[in-house]
Amino acid sequence: MNNVFKKDLYRYYGENRAPLLKKIFAPLELKYISVFRKANMCKVLPLKIFYMLRLMYLSHRTHIQIPARTRIGEGFYIGHLGRVVIHPDAVLGKNINVGTGVTIGMENRGKRKGAPQIGDNCWIGTNAVVVGNVKIGSDVLIAPLCYVNFDVPDHSVVIGNPGKIISKENATADYVCNRV
Repeated sequence: MNNVFKKDLYRYYGENRAPLLKKIFAPLELKYISVFRKANMCKVLPLKIFYMLRLMYLSHRTHIQIPARTRIGEGFYIGHLGRVVIHPDAVLGKNINVGTGVTIGMENRGKRKGAPQIGDNCWIGTNAVVVGNVKIGSDVLIAPLCYVNFDVPDHSVVIGNPGKIISKENATADYVCNRV
């Protein structure tokens, strides 16, 4: 667990060890990720309950709603404090950047019933929505305000509403920094 959070920390500061002042005055979204990781990986029941309660408290304080059972790879980064909602059945790869107002949710009926699977090295812009049983490939940039309810191949940029896919090598090269 400690190793995974160190990789999350590296995504924020780009250093192997954050200075003491940065740890003390860490942004709330980083504190949320820390407690999320502890609640997600803890096996001792009383301690898990404590982390779940702490996660609920931080959820009310930060408006970030990521249930502890959500599977998120190492190097998770929330760009700014604010509303972020991720469904517990969603699966996110490593080195994912999420902006304010992002919703990664489930469709309850139809051919896309289910939650998204997002590959590695993806950047999801402010107020973007990804819903349904869709597969988002690796190295994908989803521009702000996009509504994505379709599969997106690797090395792509999604823009507009309805979303339009543009193929581009190294789509997230300057967006996803400090990769682990």
